[in-house]
Amino acid sequence: MASYAVIGLGRFGRMVAEMLAADGAEVIAVDLKPTLVDSIKDRVTVAVRMDSTDETALISQGIDKVDAVVVGIGEDFEANQLTTVLAKKIGVKKVITRARSPIQKKILSLIGADEVIMPEEETAQRLAQRLTRPNIRAYLELAEGYGLVELAAPRKFHGNSLSEINLRKKYGVTLVIVKKRLKADNEEGYEDKIYDVPGADYIIQPDDILVLVGPDDKIGLLTAE
Repeated sequence: MASYAVIGLGRFGRMVAEMLAADGAEVIAVDLKPTLVDSIKDRVTVAVRMDSTDETALISQGIDKVDAVVVGIGEDFEANQLTTVLAKKIGVKKVITRARSPIQKKILSLIGADEVIMPEEETAQRLAQRLTRPNIRAYLELAEGYGLVELAAPRKFHGNSLSEINLRKKYGVTLVIVKKRLKADNEEGYEDKIYDVPGADYIIQPDDILVLVGPDDKIGLLTAE
């Protein structure tokens, strides 16, 4: 089971923590304010009042062993920076840190954050989704409760035809197009090649990327499998 620590339980951090926990992950939620810790304790694995700039305290709560830390501290940028540095120092594999401005984003990148996000650009829902479902490459909200998702073809689909999979009937989503991730010509890396919607006899390959549209709950069920 994946495990995460969310440090800073303002609106953004709280939403990330709750969504990760709802998706079945183990979540350690951390804040200095007891009211914020109490408000989330029944929704996560562990909720603790702690100074995240204390290296010993971080280790004592097992934060050095989680798969990723989300530093959601917004108001105290100094605490945000120090928490980010300490999380990397104690060996956290992935540290995602919140920034409130482009300058903060640049500073946090320079001091070692693996990823810096600005909540104005990425919602808590999208971040939680990316962490717990790495097969999702992109998501676009089309309307409330309805979206378009770019999804690495699930392993259980490999070698099966579209007629056998029957996305619309079994999963309630519609295939828009198929992309393939191919080696780029004359350069390192990869590029996506877009194909038209294939016929019912098309066989899903391991390198296929499915672009699907449908209700968020149906997409969620599909990507969770």
